[in-house]
Formats: sequence, structure tokens, C-alpha cells
Amino acid sequence: MPVVAVELAGRPYEVRVGTGLLADLPAQCGKLLRKRRVPIVTDENVARDWRGIAQQSLDSAGFEPQWLVHAPGEGAKSWSGLARTMDWLLEQEVERGDHILALGGGVIGDLTGFAASILKRGCGFIQLPTSLLAQVDSSVGGKTAINASAGKNLVGAFHQPSLVLADLDTLTTLPARELRCGYAEVIKYGILGDRAFFDWCETDGAKVVAGDRAAQEYAVTESVKAKARIVAEDERETTGKRALLNLGHTFGHALEAETGFSDKLLHGEGVALGMVLAARYSARRGYISDDDAARVTAAIDAVGLPSEIAALDMDSDGRKLAAHMLHDKKMDAGTLPFILLHGIGAAFLDKEVSLEDVAAFLDEELQAH
Repeated sequence: MPVVAVELAGRPYEVRVGTGLLADLPAQCGKLLRKRRVPIVTDENVARDWRGIAQQSLDSAGFEPQWLVHAPGEGAKSWSGLARTMDWLLEQEVERGDHILALGGGVIGDLTGFAASILKRGCGFIQLPTSLLAQVDSSVGGKTAINASAGKNLVGAFHQPSLVLADLDTLTTLPARELRCGYAEVIKYGILGDRAFFDWCETDGAKVVAGDRAAQEYAVTESVKAKARIVAEDERETTGKRALLNLGHTFGHALEAETGFSDKLLHGEGVALGMVLAARYSARRGYISDDDAARVTAAIDAVGLPSEIAALDMDSDGRKLAAHMLHDKKMDAGTLPFILLHGIGAAFLDKEVSLEDVAAFLDEELQAH
């Protein structure tokens, strides 16, 4: 079983990648489960597929799982979802030395992690990610948040988990669209910092989406290694290194906002399309070749992820899309740095981008492809 260490000063933790981890929860969590009653936060979809296995695993070791089950979707990542979670955790008499289990995808991990960060000024939590996107990205690194009316993830905290158990078995119950969304975050690591991994994604990425277990294990492990290295260097995104992980997200979040954060464009799809736009905009500014931009587009399109903005059929224009970017968390002193490319595997932070130029570029994209 691959084990990746996230090396943070005084607070290192492991990310374990394998099968059967939910069926072996007591042994995997060890002394982190210090009381009989174990609080678990999940959603209805995950509970349907994986609650029974987690329950049986804990029951057999003498634990008493306590469940909070949210409705699926981004609605749980809200002020009301947070209030419900906090009230429930207080009813469970969770103490600062306890650990809350977050069983689910990115929404549950973000919500539970943020709740843990503020409950009694901070208690522990364990990530049990059940989506590919959560396993390779959101469960690692300690970013936790809820959404606000102004945009996604604008209220949150850095709060690292004590352990991450990425059980590949959970990927078998993911809809194909969700699996593709997770793959967007896999190929992102190749595009931003590892050309050899991008090459692997070009040749073997389709196997990840098709359910090949060996390919999935390699993809998750290598992605987690890449993120762990970046988080160790820049935990709180103060040096610009961790900001590279936002490749595709500035464009993607704007598209998500314009489509109402709806099923019309899921987060991973927004990131995929955002990376295509980042590559094409990099080519527009002369940073990379048109061939490299086309290669990024082709690799994303090959697994069924969106690669053309016009396909969204939005009643919008470049200026309206650029306006959404004003709420981006990376805004600093009135300017918005963009993650662009000097080449495949060579992302960088460009602080000299004009939103007027971005708007003009987006107008061209809406008309040309």
C-alpha cells in the first residue's frame, strides 16, 4: 500500500492509498479513535454505498459510530450546513482531542474540516475521501471552507487532517462523470509541474477513467506526492508556490459562477476547461507554443472532459465572465494573479494580467471554437 507523508513542521500526517481501508478503519485510525463514540459526517449518496462497511468495521472493534448525513451537493457547504454540523458535533460532546471522520467527497471534506477548525477553537479530523477529486486534491493540504453568496470557498481556514485514507474501492461507485471530474485534478499536476506525468496521462489517463485499478493507484499516489511537496513548501499560500495548484481555477470558477454552480458544469469540468483556457491564454501572450496549448486541449478532450467554452451555450460575454473573477481569493491589492504556463510542466504566477485583456480573450473563445 503506497503511503505518502505530508511533511509539515510538528504536524506531519500520512496519506494512505489502497483498497479495503474503510473495512479496516479501527486498525488504520489506531489511537486517533480514543473514545467509543465516533462522529462521522457524510452525505446521502455516500451513506447509501459505504455507511454499512464503515459501520460494520467500527462495530466489530467495539466502537459506536454516530452519523450526521447531509443532502448531497454544494448546498451542504453553506452557513446553514455549517450550523447544522456544529450543533450536531456539540450534541455529540466532541472534545478537542477527538477526531471527526469526514466520509465523502470534497464537499463533505471541506465542510467537516472547517467545522473541526472552529469547534472549541480546533479539534482533529480524519479525511476518508470517496471521490477521485477528493483523493487527489481536496482531502490533502488542509484547505477547508464553505461557500458564501459572493462565491465558492470564501469562508474557511487552513486546518490539516491527522490522517487521510484514500480507499480506491470507493471509486467503483462513482458515476462516470464524477470520475472524469476527478481526473481533471490528476492531469493538472502534470500540466503545472511534471511533464513526464503529463506524458503518462496522455498514454494511460483513459485507463484511470475506465476503472483500471493499477492506473488509479498510480494516478492517486503520484498526484498526492506532488501536492504534498507543494504543501510542505507553502502551507498557507504565502510564497506563491501553492498558488500554482489553482491552475485552471480562476477561469473555471468564473464559468461555474456563470452557470449557477449547477449540474451544467461540475467543478472538475470547470477546472478542465479552465486549464484549456489558461493554456490558450498563455499561447496568446507568447509564453507557450500553440502546439503545447493544443496538446493540453487534446489530452483533456480525450477523456471526455469539456475543452470548448462555446459548448456551454451560455448567454454571456467576456466582460461578464471576467467580472466573476473579482471575487477570486487570490485578489491582492486590487490585482488578480493568473496561473499561466511557460510550457507543459512549467506553471508560473503572472501578476501582470489585465482583466480587460482576459475579457477580450474570452470573447474570442466564445466565438472561435
